[in-house]
Amino acid sequence: MKERIKKLRSMMKEENLDCVIITSRPNTFYFTGFAGSTSVAVVTERKAFFATDFRYIENAREVCGRSYTVEMCERSPEVYLLEKLRELKIELAGFEEQDVSQGRYLGWVEKTSCSYKGVQAKLGKIREIKDVAEASKIQVAVDLAEKAFEYIIGLIRPGMTENQVAAEIEYYMRKNGASAPAFETIVASGKRSSMPHGHASNKVIEKGDPVTMDFGALVDGYNSDMTRTVFAGEPAGKMKDIYKIVLEAQCASEEMVHAGLTGLEIDRIARDIIYDAGYEGCFGHGLGHGLGIEVHEMPRLSATYPYPIENGNVLSVEPGIYVEGLGGVRIENLVMVRDKNPLVFNKSSKEMIIL
Repeated sequence: MKERIKKLRSMMKEENLDCVIITSRPNTFYFTGFAGSTSVAVVTERKAFFATDFRYIENAREVCGRSYTVEMCERSPEVYLLEKLRELKIELAGFEEQDVSQGRYLGWVEKTSCSYKGVQAKLGKIREIKDVAEASKIQVAVDLAEKAFEYIIGLIRPGMTENQVAAEIEYYMRKNGASAPAFETIVASGKRSSMPHGHASNKVIEKGDPVTMDFGALVDGYNSDMTRTVFAGEPAGKMKDIYKIVLEAQCASEEMVHAGLTGLEIDRIARDIIYDAGYEGCFGHGLGHGLGIEVHEMPRLSATYPYPIENGNVLSVEPGIYVEGLGGVRIENLVMVRDKNPLVFNKSSKEMIIL
């Protein structure tokens, strides 16, 4: 935590800020360790203050007390914040402009004499580089999701519904240590598997159906995210071919998650394989996204991200082919950038599984 606050203060110096106000849940967790729903943190060049209400004060003292002066709000964190800004005689405060509503911001301007500067992207940039402890927590979340995958492929059979599959995955993860699923579990089978984010439904899985499952676990504040497509019996020949193309694209692009390459360049590796195979227009999303405290973070692997990735970035690599009226395939692993030797968190086989 001290190292994170040190990076925060370095950014403050670069931006000529007297303090940074931390309000969003992801950044609060990252910079303070607090996971409750109500708080505000104010970090200056020399001091760091954290405030919450009666419900969370005991927990806050336990998790934030070493790095922050923890205080209980007698009224609300909002009132505390305004009083603290006046007390500290702040002239320029950095704040999370994407988290703070316009009405809230105008209230700050009206009730204080300081100026404000949006720095949410700067805070996110600090979070992009994962340390060893964060990588270890992500690995735990990945391992749990993969155990859930091993469990569910032993259960899937024609006659089950997509909702039943999703429920079993989420129940397994919760029962074995997840505080929650990382996001609403996606299960799409048969023709519905052509929908990249097809929410689980009451559709019955039929013999030969592709079954795409996209899910993850939230463990100790960090998420995992994986996708596998399996077949509930012998698939149609075209679906076998599609699977092989997606697997080739996934493996080729995963191997090239190298520091210094741009998100656009890595995305193009998978996209060229898919397009050259005749499926241009059937891969309409980016290749991957950053992941950590949030399921979707920066940076990205996509045609719209012409910036280099860096050592310590954790990224999904998830190409897919989706053919309306037929079905779809997606395969996804999580990877950490380490020069030209990416660390792949997942150990589950990516080879075609016919149940």
